[in-house]
Amino acid sequence: MDMKNMDKTRKLCFSGAVMAIYIVLMYLTQSFAFGQYQVRIATAIYSTAYLFSFLAVPLALANLLSNLLMGGFGFFDIVGGGLVGLLTAGCCAWLGKKRLNVALTALPVTFIPALGVASWLSYLLGLPYWVTALSLLVGQFISGLAGVLLTSALKKILKFH
Repeated sequence: MDMKNMDKTRKLCFSGAVMAIYIVLMYLTQSFAFGQYQVRIATAIYSTAYLFSFLAVPLALANLLSNLLMGGFGFFDIVGGGLVGLLTAGCCAWLGKKRLNVALTALPVTFIPALGVASWLSYLLGLPYWVTALSLLVGQFISGLAGVLLTSALKKILKFH
């Protein structure tokens, strides 16, 4: 199958499969995805929007749904997580459209979720913003690196230029 020129039906099916993978990964890793150092391996998948820009919205919806099912802070996790996901995946898609180095996807995957989520977590937990942000940056750094490795491997396997 030509992954570069998918028709609408294939994009929809591919998007659904990626959303399912995201949600299952969140379910399997929730024991350490919602702690003090949130290592959300699933957010590494945001970097794939570098190759498949149409995944920006589905990945945001996957985050929204996983937070609906597993998040503990209700509205903030659901809506905020969806917006953070859209911005993160959108930045990765933009990097891909500009054909910038795939390693740059580590930046949005690391910084946008950590700094964005810290804005409501610090408020809800009554902690200083920078304490919360630094804690989240530790976990997101791992996801950022994993995303670069994932997207680089897919780029080679699928022979993207």
